[in-house]
Amino acid sequence: MTMKLYGGARTRASIVHWYLEELGVTDYEFVMLDMQAGEHLQEPFTAINPFGKVPAIATDEGYRLWESGAILLYVDEKYGPPKSAEERAIAAQWVIFANATLGPGVFVEASREKQFPRLMAPLNALLERQDYIAGDGFTVADVAVGSMLFYIPFMLKIEFTDYPAIAAYLQRIMARPAFAKAILNR
Repeated sequence: MTMKLYGGARTRASIVHWYLEELGVTDYEFVMLDMQAGEHLQEPFTAINPFGKVPAIATDEGYRLWESGAILLYVDEKYGPPKSAEERAIAAQWVIFANATLGPGVFVEASREKQFPRLMAPLNALLERQDYIAGDGFTVADVAVGSMLFYIPFMLKIEFTDYPAIAAYLQRIMARPAFAKAILNR
């Protein structure tokens, strides 16, 4: 089965691309849509995601899925190592946290001042105790949360000076070859 990952320049599709690269998946194609020309708002893409948002995936067999968190969890289930129900729940917890709590808490300007320290302090404490979000090994949780953390200094020009464990964590994930290929080199 060949999968197509649809995205655009500087979109959340790079997060899914990163995880596919982390897992060594080779049977996919990254389809770069011209967002400026509105390719994401017209057929054939709107047959995959009628809302015209990326990322989205489509397989040769007709399976379609959109929303970065859902795609990450699908990729994790399909290509990642086998997991128990509890491990899958932890993965879902962190992916949902990244998209529903961390992202809006930091990237929505109206909530940033209050939410930033409330979110960063516990994450910093967690990363003082362990190398990665869900424990000692790299998982989909690191792709979801790590990508959000990476974009904070990049997009908002906010540094993690008061959160050294987060800064060290970012250095660990940015040193990963798959991160460099999918995020830094895009």
